[in-house]
Amino acid sequence: MFNRLYSNTNILEKALDASWLRNDTIADNIANVDTPGYKRKEVEFEKYLEKSMAFNKSPSKVNIENIQPRMVMANDKLQTRMDENNVDIDVEMTEMAKNSIRYNTLISQVSAEFKRINIVLNSR
Repeated sequence: MFNRLYSNTNILEKALDASWLRNDTIADNIANVDTPGYKRKEVEFEKYLEKSMAFNKSPSKVNIENIQPRMVMANDKLQTRMDENNVDIDVEMTEMAKNSIRYNTLISQVSAEFKRINIVLNSR
């Protein structure tokens, strides 16, 4: 019963971990915008979660411990400059804003989950 109760919370926790790692990755990209040869990095998490959810159909059946956010080299968006750096500061600032909104939304969802759990535990 408790596994089902916390299954959404565990997924939200992993999503928060991914968002935190994404923030660090974007900050690294911004810090290296003028570093010759630096290649942009990004975090992959959602595609692994979607793949796992497609097989299981229910959040309570997803083995979230096997899903880890990963930092990868972003090869698909290569716009190499003369110095072979592919960081676009406008893209990074947009991604930082999107990630901030995503993080705040996840925090709100975690808070709502704990309020629901608290209501269930105090209802008896």
